[in-house]
Amino acid sequence: MATPTKPSTFLLFPWGLMSIVLVLLLNLTLNNAWFSKNWSWIALVLIIPAAILENFKVGYSTMRIMFLKVVFSLISFLLVGMAFGSALTGWHIDRFQKIEGVKSISLPWYVMLALAVLLLIQVAQLFSMLKAVKREFMQLDPDQ
Repeated sequence: MATPTKPSTFLLFPWGLMSIVLVLLLNLTLNNAWFSKNWSWIALVLIIPAAILENFKVGYSTMRIMFLKVVFSLISFLLVGMAFGSALTGWHIDRFQKIEGVKSISLPWYVMLALAVLLLIQVAQLFSMLKAVKREFMQLDPDQ
């Protein structure tokens, strides 16, 4: 029986990044009254599966999977950082400069919490990936 040479699409798909994009899109597009009532269900449906599906990647340590995991994590941090920066800028303009008509992203506390949890999942996955890389290098070490 031959071993497959290509990793499956399931392992290459950025589950955490997709959840971050969906949380931001739902926050921007849905009505604030509806989203504020249902935020816990939305976060549950988006965060828990992302954590579980990203956790499946831990045992696979091929270079392609690890490289894509790092790239998607960096894109996730960039996207969340831009959203937080825009929200902070909008808050500063509204609170201190009192300029009317400036468009910015408004992130409620529950969206910030969901994004922070998703970023913590990304960090945990990166550290577990580094542990897998160390384990592989230790197997190749002739002194062991």
